[in-house]
Amino acid sequence: MRPRVKICGITNLRDALCSVEAGADYLGFIFYQKSPRYIAPDKAALIIRQLPSHVTPVGVFVNDARSTINAVIAGCGIRLIQLSGDESPDDCRDYPVPVWKAFRFRERVDVPRTAAFQLDAALLDGARNDEYGGSGAAADLSIAGAMKAYHRLVLAGGLSSENIAEVIASVAPFAVDVNSGVEHVPGKKDHARIFELFRQMELAEPGRRGR
Repeated sequence: MRPRVKICGITNLRDALCSVEAGADYLGFIFYQKSPRYIAPDKAALIIRQLPSHVTPVGVFVNDARSTINAVIAGCGIRLIQLSGDESPDDCRDYPVPVWKAFRFRERVDVPRTAAFQLDAALLDGARNDEYGGSGAAADLSIAGAMKAYHRLVLAGGLSSENIAEVIASVAPFAVDVNSGVEHVPGKKDHARIFELFRQMELAEPGRRGR
């Protein structure tokens, strides 16, 4: 069974519906204004209203106030949030929807710190410490494996159709988060790359090779 897939950095309805058609389980809407993939909450709400119920819209936030996050959840129909900043364990608690927390670890020794977080899943990103995702840099797979001892793992960073099968075979994450690997330019998806990503994942499933 393949991991769940989040296509992140959605900025328009056409890209959203293509991702849904290809098989996405989650669509990520980035509410961090410094991101080239930023989307205003009112625009995100218009897209989310047109999504099928089986696709989960994810709000991505970076060091925002709890009141701001709750307002976007209520106003947009966000059903899961991803906290991608420097949030503490307390900052991740007591939301009305499940929480994913993004980590940008460089050393395995840092991984046990995640035990203090109460999360639906932990996301490992390949971004540097001074970045908040979307860099296209690959995560360290040995660190990813260590994180699975503490949380369900979402793997992000540098994922594309070229490496997705190998990464899944190596780590078996709960979910993968794909952004720059299926883009023309930041915020604009390449629909052929999206479909090829899912095709490669399907081919990698046990029993599918050689058919």
